[in-house]
Amino acid sequence: MSRYQSTRQNSGRLVWVEHASRRLRDNPLGDAHERVFPVWLPPQYDQPLSGNRRFPVFYHLAGYLGSGLAQANWRPFEENVWMRIARMVHARAMGPVIVVFPDCYTALGGNQYINSSALGLYGDYLAREIVPFVDKEFRTMGNRECRAVFGKSSGGYGALMQAMLYPEVWGGVANHSGDAYFDFVYRSDWPNTLDVLARHKPKPPVSGPVRPGKWHPGLARGLDDGRVKIFLEHMKKCSRPSGQDTHALMNLCMAATYDPDPRAPNGFRLPFHLDSGELLEKRWNRWLRHDPIHRVALHVPALKSLKALFLDCGWRDQYHLHYGSRILSRMLHTLKVPHRYEEFDGTHSGIDERLEHSLPFIFRALKS
Repeated sequence: MSRYQSTRQNSGRLVWVEHASRRLRDNPLGDAHERVFPVWLPPQYDQPLSGNRRFPVFYHLAGYLGSGLAQANWRPFEENVWMRIARMVHARAMGPVIVVFPDCYTALGGNQYINSSALGLYGDYLAREIVPFVDKEFRTMGNRECRAVFGKSSGGYGALMQAMLYPEVWGGVANHSGDAYFDFVYRSDWPNTLDVLARHKPKPPVSGPVRPGKWHPGLARGLDDGRVKIFLEHMKKCSRPSGQDTHALMNLCMAATYDPDPRAPNGFRLPFHLDSGELLEKRWNRWLRHDPIHRVALHVPALKSLKALFLDCGWRDQYHLHYGSRILSRMLHTLKVPHRYEEFDGTHSGIDERLEHSLPFIFRALKS
């Protein structure tokens, strides 16, 4: 069942929807399986004599530490996502669409929109539950040729993964500064995470230097010796975490996404030895299986079936994602997957303006 609390605006209508998920029920983190999220309806949806008119539907996937709920927030000195889209529709830069902002937030701070035994079945939740639910509740066109998914950072990664794993659902994709080339975007960040986790290490039974032979035997297999669990408990109680803490939490979220193991402590394994800092090749290879620069070659028919694929990244991205974006575009070109790739003078932050390039491009392709 859904409950609507509608806020009318001059440019369309924001509707709050409630959905109870079967796939998220009893998820391993204990996150809520009942979610409330906003849906934006264009002004044309409520025009007289429009009762039978149906609309394309676009899904916005939030980045790490974001959620669909935040898209309804007012922002000082700038538009939020739905206000920007409302202006584009009003200016006829693109036609009217329904925009859905699903809530896939987790206790680990975010989601990559794929299934994980350590996080939950969020890939299926989005493609198998939310999409048909929205099609039932609203006047969507109800087919992949008129349905798109877009996002930035983790949301851009998720949009691309959704297209590869659920090709029957999505007709268009916009991936803004999406995670790619994990050796650059994640691997270099782990030393800081190891330092953060070291502050939460259980005290050794004897003070003084610890010889390598005294290291916890599970560390060489990517297992936790207790410090990850202690850190996660700390984060649950922390009201104002530091930037180092949130980066450490992000890396643990990615470990839970890319290398889940129900038999391991906390439900996932780690790609580095927590004491020595050595890369664990077997564990890291589990991550690389999910790296788009390696993954696209496995899903060429799905990607070629898209009506529109848009990629971009700022060439000053502080997480160095422009390198992965370039590799990804080159791979797609080699595989003869039609796509549009752009770079711009910008960083990873404050780039919602790029939606004015991607969404009209996708809309035109879906309507053609």
